[in-house]
Amino acid sequence: MTVKLAHLKSGENIISDIQEILVGEGENSRVVGYLFNKPQVVLLKDFEIVSKNNEDTLKHSFDINLFPWIPFTKDEQVPVPTDWVVTLVEPLEKLKDMYEKNVLKIGEKNDEVDFTDEQSDLGLTD
Repeated sequence: MTVKLAHLKSGENIISDIQEILVGEGENSRVVGYLFNKPQVVLLKDFEIVSKNNEDTLKHSFDINLFPWIPFTKDEQVPVPTDWVVTLVEPLEKLKDMYEKNVLKIGEKNDEVDFTDEQSDLGLTD
């Protein structure tokens, strides 16, 4: 499992368990796309700069919501061509934990999923 945060040409930030889609074999193989497993849009909200008294350091505070990237599909895996991915980065640990807990474990105990209850808030500060 490789959970990454993808920034797409569309401006969306997607967290997903991502695998490379390769063509060719051995040294002739090349990446032509990525397979996003259970992709979720990462929505930043309530961003604020918080400063502490008598400190030169600024702190940032924000909340994050996750929601299905393509909510009206049964597909859990979505292929994405490489030319749509601007970059792949390692997500913050709290964001990765939130995704693993709330998304990758959905359906283990129950076959029905209510996406209105799946949305989560996470207050992060740095």
